[in-house]
Amino acid sequence: MYKILEKQSLNKTVTKMIVHCPAVAKKAEPGQFIILRVDGEGERIPLTIADYDRTHGTVTIIFQIVGATTHKLNRLNVGDSICDFVGPLGRPSELDGLKKVAVVGGGVGCAIALPVAKKLHSLGAEVHSVIGFRNKELVILEDEFRACSSVCKLMTDDGSAGSKGLVTAALEELIKAGNAYDEVIAIGPLVMMKFVCKLTEKYGIKTVVSMNPIMIDGTGMCGGCRLTVGGEMKFACVDGPDFDGHKVDFDAAIERGRIYGEFEKRAYEKECSLLKGAE
Repeated sequence: MYKILEKQSLNKTVTKMIVHCPAVAKKAEPGQFIILRVDGEGERIPLTIADYDRTHGTVTIIFQIVGATTHKLNRLNVGDSICDFVGPLGRPSELDGLKKVAVVGGGVGCAIALPVAKKLHSLGAEVHSVIGFRNKELVILEDEFRACSSVCKLMTDDGSAGSKGLVTAALEELIKAGNAYDEVIAIGPLVMMKFVCKLTEKYGIKTVVSMNPIMIDGTGMCGGCRLTVGGEMKFACVDGPDFDGHKVDFDAAIERGRIYGEFEKRAYEKECSLLKGAE
């Protein structure tokens, strides 16, 4: 069992938890993830490692309350324990040698992008961050991004915080200003990553994306997280989650993700019904 040491609501749908798990904290690196089960009857879900503290043996997870399991997870409080917490899984982000990087995060994907930006900063790279949200109420981790970035642009769809517009507009503005990036790292909704890649391909800038499809076992055995990258089948859990964004078939990934929508909706409604019955 893995005890929750801290819990914080970042906005109305996103929660941050710090979990005591020395074995995972000892080896965790940016880009990797864990798979957890809330209880012995629960499903396995992957969550990217948002931060870690080797000294105190803790791992930070940040999750959006969108389905049955995240709804159940969010009901736990400080002092409660998570049944299973397995990791670190996946390949760490390859950041050594990069001198100037643009990190682009969208929505809750910013929780995945932040540890990458922090690691780049600690390695001495110049980090320019672009973070995007639908509105002011959904903004998370802005201060943390500003602390590790020499340039940080906040974008919202409605202009209620930062500048109005999409992250691609801010990124193109930085590119046109003469910033020569070794790499762009984009993490967020599939549609956002797709159009970031279309933009950077036009300018010939290497772009890495973090792919986080449905996963079951996290070891490449179930095949649930398969993707098409460069015309070949890859598994996000063992071959990724980072891939060359210019080679990812985003349309196939988007279509594949939709097939789980109705199932997730029913599971969420069942969990909410059980919760109301318990009250």
